[in-house]
Amino acid sequence: MLRLIEHPTSFPVAPDQDLTIEEYVGAINTGTASVSIARLRSGPGWLEPAQRPEFDEYTLVLHGELHVENVDEGTTTIVKANQAIIVPKGVKIRYSTPDGADYIAVCLPAFTMKTAHRDAE
Repeated sequence: MLRLIEHPTSFPVAPDQDLTIEEYVGAINTGTASVSIARLRSGPGWLEPAQRPEFDEYTLVLHGELHVENVDEGTTTIVKANQAIIVPKGVKIRYSTPDGADYIAVCLPAFTMKTAHRDAE
C-alpha cells in the first residue's frame, strides 16, 4: 500500500542548539522502525555531542559543509554540498557545521535517541 507523507514532524534538538530536524519517515513521524529519513538544518558553529549509534547513517549534504569527526581514529572528514558520507554503526562520531549546513540523513534502522548513544553534553 502506498503512503503519502504530506509533511515532516519538525522539532529543534535542544533550545540552546541551532539545529532543526524535519523527520519525514521514522519513529516519530510515521512510526517506522526500519528506516528514518530526515532533513537537518544547522547554523554556524553547531556541534553535536559524540555518539556511537546502533544504526548505519547515510548523509547527503545539500548546502554548506558537514564535518564528521571519527572520534575513535582522531580524523575529520569534510562533506561538502553534493557529496555524501556513509557512517557504519558502532563508529564513534561527532558532527559539526562550522559555517552551517542543510543535509539529508537516512538511518538504518531508524534513528532514536536511545540507539544513538550520545555522550552527555
